[in-house]
Amino acid sequence: MKKLLLIVAASAALVACEKETIVQGDNQPVAATNDVKVVLPPSISATKTYRCKDNSLVTIDWLSDNLSANFRGEKDSTPVRLAAAAADAPMTAEGYSLTGDAKAPSITIARPGKDAQICKA
Repeated sequence: MKKLLLIVAASAALVACEKETIVQGDNQPVAATNDVKVVLPPSISATKTYRCKDNSLVTIDWLSDNLSANFRGEKDSTPVRLAAAAADAPMTAEGYSLTGDAKAPSITIARPGKDAQICKA
């Protein structure tokens, strides 16, 4: 008899668990997230290596927004992001300045501790 009561009690507990509803999240409407504009970062449109007047090599990753570029002074160094406020303005970062574009045969680069110099592709 005790076994029968135990089985009935366990069955009742399992039935009660099946009826429980679990709600995930904060119940915000999905439509509210559809108004958010997602802006992806620009992609690399060209990568060029330039030889500078002091015989050093620099690598520029020209980005598709035409307002920014990644500069590397050493082969495996961390790139420095340079950005311009307008299309015709030089791309700058702290201590850096880059004038030119991916289609030009040469660029002018200034970096910390070095004078501005012309570098050719």
